Amino acid sequence: MSPSTITLLFLLFAVVMFVLEKIPLGVTSMIVCCGLVVTGVLDVKIAFAGFIDSNVILFVAMFIVGGALFETGMANKIGGIVTRFAKTEKMLIIAIMVIVGLMSGVLSNTGTAAVLIPVVIGIAAKSGYSKSRLLMPLVFAAAMGGNLSLIGAPGNLIAQSGLAEIGLSFGFFEYAIVGLPILICGVIFYATIGYKLLPDKQGGEVAVEEVRDFSDVPKWKQVLSVVILILTLAAMIFEDKIGIKLCVSGCVGALALIVTGVISEKDALKSIDLKTIFLFGGTLSLASALSETGAGEMIAQKVVGALGDNPSPYILTFVVFILCCVLTNFMSNTATTALMVPICISIAQGMGADPRAVLMACVIGGSCAYATPIGMPANTMVIGAGGYSFMDYVKAGTPMIVIATIVSMIILPIAFPFFP
Repeated sequence: MSPSTITLLFLLFAVVMFVLEKIPLGVTSMIVCCGLVVTGVLDVKIAFAGFIDSNVILFVAMFIVGGALFETGMANKIGGIVTRFAKTEKMLIIAIMVIVGLMSGVLSNTGTAAVLIPVVIGIAAKSGYSKSRLLMPLVFAAAMGGNLSLIGAPGNLIAQSGLAEIGLSFGFFEYAIVGLPILICGVIFYATIGYKLLPDKQGGEVAVEEVRDFSDVPKWKQVLSVVILILTLAAMIFEDKIGIKLCVSGCVGALALIVTGVISEKDALKSIDLKTIFLFGGTLSLASALSETGAGEMIAQKVVGALGDNPSPYILTFVVFILCCVLTNFMSNTATTALMVPICISIAQGMGADPRAVLMACVIGGSCAYATPIGMPANTMVIGAGGYSFMDYVKAGTPMIVIATIVSMIILPIAFPFFP
């Protein structure tokens, strides 16, 4: 059996297992990684190179920086301050979506949602507003906010890593060219027409813990956690000017938080999401195999062939976007992007087009996990508390996918032309 055929079989296995999730995503990723070595498709060094990838180092660092914000109670306090000013349910939805969107642009989407879910449930209980109407916009905004910066979501860094191999890159806030308009449209939609689509459930499980008490956390720790986060982000934004790589800036920030005692070593290690690390590092081996064996190019040729001899760049962008939208609602958006990035690069290079255009469609489409409760961890976290059914997500989330598609198809050809 040829290496390309073996690679395609592992790709098929990964897709099926990511969708079914009969075993953890990280385990599937590691089975693929080890399998590619055992079958001789990749050598050990190439297969496990993903675990020392600069983006994995950045992941670890930012998990710690974000963890400090959560452990000191500052993430909780930021969310509480913003939501406290809302006087009506619709104003509260706007406030929640804006703060969650902005926070998840620089912090973990899941972490941001996790820290604000109990805050929002508490506000709903005191105000009498329906928590089921508030929690769904919260988790949707977490997905939208991931497209505001390079570190907003793992998929963004996967695309950046793919581009780096061919000498290209996205700027720190370049994703926001498409992501910010989608977030704005999402906020307006759920505060107006979409408000009627939000489920109004009575009751729901009290599955979320009480809001944690951070009164015993010293003020200096809270202030320093924010200061170090801001300085770390500033260093990342001005990466080119100061000449320090993103992962190094992240590591300096993480180390500063541990050395100063803002976060303990134990809590720092606890804040690192190893599932994401294993999923990311392991799936990069599949990306390498698709590239080295020519399997990615084979898929690309099939896709281009199905679209005709001279496929329209707009149709190709639309097809990639919709494919990623569909996949991400049934499997991890990180896994969706990791699977699609090498294929998209091959397609673009085969057409002689700018790969950035296709990858941006891939990343934005891969973040549209609104239509199912398994689309992303945050969606799953609120099922019990909101008392939601599968169809609640379909009804409230599908229109948002349509909106994101329309916004993207308008902006992408202008901001990222295929043939600049």
